[in-house]
Amino acid sequence: MAQQVPQFSQYMFNTLYLNPAYAGMDDALKFSLLHRTQWAGYSATFDQGGSPSTQVFSVNAPVYNIHSGIGFHMVNDVVGPLTGIQAQLAYAYHIPVSSGKISLGVQGGVFSQQIDFSKYRWADPNDPLRRDGTQSQIKPDFALGLYYRGAKYFAGASLTHILSPTFDFGISGLNNPLSRVLYVNTGYDFQASPRVTITPSALIKSDFNVLSFELSAIANFQKKFYAGLSYRRSDAVIAIIGINLFNSLNLGYAFDYVVSGQSVKRPTSHEFLLSYSVPIGGPRQIIRTPRFSVR
Repeated sequence: MAQQVPQFSQYMFNTLYLNPAYAGMDDALKFSLLHRTQWAGYSATFDQGGSPSTQVFSVNAPVYNIHSGIGFHMVNDVVGPLTGIQAQLAYAYHIPVSSGKISLGVQGGVFSQQIDFSKYRWADPNDPLRRDGTQSQIKPDFALGLYYRGAKYFAGASLTHILSPTFDFGISGLNNPLSRVLYVNTGYDFQASPRVTITPSALIKSDFNVLSFELSAIANFQKKFYAGLSYRRSDAVIAIIGINLFNSLNLGYAFDYVVSGQSVKRPTSHEFLLSYSVPIGGPRQIIRTPRFSVR
């Protein structure tokens, strides 16, 4: 068993990566940049490789006149000799309901995988799979999602890497499939006081072989500062802090402390988030008043 897709401690602020149906749900043009260093300071047993590192850039916005949202994200994920690069476009159709909004999303793009054979030590110098230098391959990639947001409650589900593309780099006998991943997330905004909102949330992840989950609670103070704790099953406890400046610029940081498998990992991971939102007004509403009625 091994980690095949990136994981994020600040998943609650990186929803577009998890679910294409989230596109446009913020009622704002939103840009986001996230960097994660997992197991900081890790080095391989031999002289090659290092700690996993992931970067995500995303942008999404509503399109009110067609009741929709659009989004785009790019991912660069480096795990030892393997580098995965994604470029994905998302479209979501929003359906107003009495209690909130339901969104149906679809995502399409490409997934590029690159392998650096120079970072392997070959037990058999004549191994038929052995190559020199770097090889890369690009495959189409798709995802589907469903998302609901009410006044206080939200929930979503998505299925990514639907085609489960296989990367063989043109080498007979090499088989590296990308597993489908199911994400389910939910949360609730609890108004603890006029100035404090607490949002407990959960994320379930499964590749249909192994199931994992994360539980978190974030307290937001006057919509300016937030702090919280999170737990990732059989992996880490996490502290999250952040600040919102000018009601548009968000700076966040997550510190992971690994609680299992420290002998083959490193005890801490670090994650930095920068996002910027530009409010976009919805369609104008007609407000009727007898003050200006014509008789």
